[in-house]
Amino acid sequence: MKTIYLIGFMGTGKSTVGEMLSDKLFIPFMDTDQMVVDEYGPIAAIFREKGEETFRMHEAEMLKRTPESGCIVSTGGGIVERKENVEFMQRNGTVIHLNASMKEITSRLGDDPNRPLWGGDYRGKIRLYNRRKELYTEAADMTILTDDKQAQAITDEILSLQLPK
Repeated sequence: MKTIYLIGFMGTGKSTVGEMLSDKLFIPFMDTDQMVVDEYGPIAAIFREKGEETFRMHEAEMLKRTPESGCIVSTGGGIVERKENVEFMQRNGTVIHLNASMKEITSRLGDDPNRPLWGGDYRGKIRLYNRRKELYTEAADMTILTDDKQAQAITDEILSLQLPK
């Protein structure tokens, strides 16, 4: 089975669904954000001390460490900001966009201080969401709407798809 890459805005359920898929399919789960944390420290600290560009370099490095088959990979919300990342995922696996409305994401995230790009004014969040939504759509092989769905229902929906081997 080709690697499944889960992409989408923060708060769409990528990590939770990725872990559930891993359990159901009996294959490893990797989370590029957690890989960055394990290697370089907290993401908020990287943003604060070294900037977003440094984080994006670390993120791309971690993505390249993921296997081409037999794995579920949850990616950070900004993984699609770099064309090289999108090309890597499209070349090496199946890209599934977990999509949620801004209303749903706001409800899920609240005022999460561990998400550096979530702070700030609502208009800035909307701009980021709209810009990335286009990138997710272009990158994905398929899109799953996650609004008003529990993680198990999203996982079951993905498992019901005809995924490439």
